[in-house]
Amino acid sequence: MMNVTNVALALGASLTAGLNLYITILTLGLMDYFEILDLPENLEVLSNPWVLVTAGVLFTIEFVTDKIPYLDNTWDAIHSFIRIPAGAVLAASALGDAPEHLIWVAALVGGFVSLAAHGAKASTRLAINTTPEPFTNWFVSLFEDTLSLVVLWLVSTHPYLALGLIVLLVGGCLTLIYLFYHFFKMLFRRREPSIQPPP
Repeated sequence: MMNVTNVALALGASLTAGLNLYITILTLGLMDYFEILDLPENLEVLSNPWVLVTAGVLFTIEFVTDKIPYLDNTWDAIHSFIRIPAGAVLAASALGDAPEHLIWVAALVGGFVSLAAHGAKASTRLAINTTPEPFTNWFVSLFEDTLSLVVLWLVSTHPYLALGLIVLLVGGCLTLIYLFYHFFKMLFRRREPSIQPPP
């Protein structure tokens, strides 16, 4: 039966999947394994040892890659085809035995939420890499990982608070995408060579 925890889980998992899919899978799987969060039947597979080990290895790779300028952009570009559909699947699976039309709604909304989070993450990294120093990458990466853990913890303990935070974060992600769109547009205009009219 669908309840507020399922809804919070659907939105929270799709949001954090857009930021870091592997920490999302690993955290949810460990929560279920240690009975901190009772996952719906469709997501119980996340606590399988093989899934946990795979997610742990991929998270370790992402943890390193995410902190290297320009390499993180390539990683994000590749994961545009992974995070967003995975977020949709997580959201749909989180609703348990809800009616089929709600499962599809959850998949569509979850995909959109993952897209917003991933878009904000990728845009932020592109903007950061226009500066020469590498330390901002470390700070932003650790912030994203911490934020993902906080959201998933709130889902398991305070689902109503989690829902409020998720709505604010999605709004913030969309705002960031809009601002960075104009930032890059202005940046490319400045770099365009000026064409002098013929005499």
